[in-house]
Amino acid sequence: MESIYWRRNLYVCLFGSFTTVAAMTMLLPFLPLYVAQLGVTSPAAIVEWSGVAYGSTFLTAGLLAPVWGRLADKYGRKIILIRASLGMAVIMSMIGLAQDVHQLVLLRLLTGVLGGYSSGAIVLVATQTPKARAGWALGTLSTGTMAGGLTGPLIGGVLPDLIGVRETFFASGAVIFVAFLATTFLIREEHRPAPARATRRPVGIWASIPDKRPVLAMLLTAMMLMFANMSIEPIITVYVGELAHEQSHVALRSGIVMAVSALASILAAPRLGQLADRIGAWKVVVLCLSACAVLLVPQALAQEYWQLVLLRFLMGLSLAGLLPAIATLIRHSVPDRVTGTMLGFSTSAQYAGQVTGPVIGGFVGGHVGMRAVFIATAVLMAASALFNAIMRRRCAAPAPRAPMLQAPPAADYARSPE
Repeated sequence: MESIYWRRNLYVCLFGSFTTVAAMTMLLPFLPLYVAQLGVTSPAAIVEWSGVAYGSTFLTAGLLAPVWGRLADKYGRKIILIRASLGMAVIMSMIGLAQDVHQLVLLRLLTGVLGGYSSGAIVLVATQTPKARAGWALGTLSTGTMAGGLTGPLIGGVLPDLIGVRETFFASGAVIFVAFLATTFLIREEHRPAPARATRRPVGIWASIPDKRPVLAMLLTAMMLMFANMSIEPIITVYVGELAHEQSHVALRSGIVMAVSALASILAAPRLGQLADRIGAWKVVVLCLSACAVLLVPQALAQEYWQLVLLRFLMGLSLAGLLPAIATLIRHSVPDRVTGTMLGFSTSAQYAGQVTGPVIGGFVGGHVGMRAVFIATAVLMAASALFNAIMRRRCAAPAPRAPMLQAPPAADYARSPE
């Protein structure tokens, strides 16, 4: 049974995902400045502490995503969103009160522990939306996450100069508190009472999934996707510097390269979600991975800055369909009672890719070359597309025979066209 309030739930989650992701990413432009303001003086130490402070959030968020997903399945999805939005509002405001860098890192760790609004929103929208509209709804929801990631750094580049660094964190906490109020008073969740026998004979999470292959394939694909995407992030600025004829405004040019990809994803995500509803989520995954693999090769061969901008825009169109399709396929492959847990595992897989991708991409770019990163990522994307095409064929193979198990008697199987 789907919630009659699913559209309203979707738009509230869209707003909440946007505000929380924007808050988590807005400190990117001024994080080193804040670290220096907290007493770190060495340039090398500023860089190191900035990396630790930024990455610590994703570390704890990735570790706890399955836990929150499991609790959402058990106690309800709305309460998890209320917890995440209130926790984020409080922690973001407290970051503005930090007195030294150790407190900053601790608070960033707590951000990952108490956050998780966007992943919780995916669970609620996936389980409350009619299955026939799940692809479109998850695609629409992903625009909030992507828009937050796009506008967060832009806000962080402007707001501190206008109101101050610490005041920026207070303002962020206030906006997330609005999302908390909207979540509390506007979201309506339809609860599904568990069968009585479930309390007597509990079934394990994995044991309750009829066919585990699609779920495992999507978890691996989610990790590989974020690994491949994030492996390019550390080298974009350097690569743009190589392509630019003049070295002025390299940071601005790099920001444009990153922004056009996010903008394209925002535009394409709902449409690719609708496509997944029509032709199947797995087909969209294979098509998008293949398109990304093809588009990465000319990026390695680009000779002009504008060529890279155009190719990254097309890349963003292809990337837009992947995460919503992955979430849709997981939602269709598992029972409702474990949907939150499985989507939590998917979030953890994405965070694993986000953590390892930049490290390995930066290593390859520094020791082999910038263009080698694009080629290696293209190979990885192509391998993921081939893997998903094979898994889709294998998982779909038994489907035509399934109805016959209940229809004709055993003697009639010899006359079957199969």
